[in-house]
Amino acid sequence: MFQNLIDVILPVFLVIGAGYTATKAGFFKQDYVEGLMRFTQNFAIPCLLFRAIANLDLAASFDLGLLTSFYAGAAICFAIGITGARLVFKRDWEDCIVIGFCCLFSNSVLLGLPITERAYGADNLTGNFAIIAFHAPFCYGLGITTMEIVRNRGSGGLKTMTSVFSAMFKNVLILAIGLGFIVNLTGVHIPTAIDEALLLLIRAALPAALFALGGVLVKYRPEGDMRAIAFVCMITLLVHPSLVWIFGTTLAVPQDLFRSGVLNAAMAPGFNAYIFANLYGRAKRVAASSVLIATGLCLFTVWFWLSVLG
Repeated sequence: MFQNLIDVILPVFLVIGAGYTATKAGFFKQDYVEGLMRFTQNFAIPCLLFRAIANLDLAASFDLGLLTSFYAGAAICFAIGITGARLVFKRDWEDCIVIGFCCLFSNSVLLGLPITERAYGADNLTGNFAIIAFHAPFCYGLGITTMEIVRNRGSGGLKTMTSVFSAMFKNVLILAIGLGFIVNLTGVHIPTAIDEALLLLIRAALPAALFALGGVLVKYRPEGDMRAIAFVCMITLLVHPSLVWIFGTTLAVPQDLFRSGVLNAAMAPGFNAYIFANLYGRAKRVAASSVLIATGLCLFTVWFWLSVLG
């Protein structure tokens, strides 16, 4: 069992490590890393999500128990993150929202997809895509709405709503998911040539993104705020998957979807946690260091969750 789990997890982290090492050694410059990350985040991964949602069997995929388990757990972790940052670490409200967002946003695309695929096969990603379809809209919607309410307290509700919608609809992942739903629901046929072109881009998406993630992590050295960073790691790697396990068991989520839910919840904070922090200029060191340290810890915590999932 141990060797099987290493065979599943280690290749993913070796690609991340290769990107980190190549960038750290100067063989792959930060400009290249940023270009590669931009390619994956703005083109390849949106193509992957668009095609996956466009071809998804919606009736079979969107299990209410799975989505309730995952997103109820995520919302609770968001609340725990904000509360802990305020009461334990005495941060101001804007910092608290960012720290809560770090506890909310798990890396379901760059880590969740490849690890689930290697563990259970490409045919068992239905639950992953169902979660991903709502992930960015839910997390950004909750995070941005809460932050804008805090920032605009005393201002009119119209300004808050305008800020929320503007930030949401500039996100290319949300746009790709929305377009995928439109194609799926209308039954529009994707021409073969276009579909083949999408497949070419999709094949590059995850390995390129993992390599770029390693390069991005070079910039963010863990320094200071270690108690807050450890708090985020505990919430994301242990509390969220535990909540999904409890809720999923209670709601009798089917096994393949249950495994996807727990594994996605067990991923480190996504790079979007840093993007969110950078967007508002708050708690950037906590966000960046949490992504770096939790991604490294994932090698061990994911092994644990795969062991108990069987």
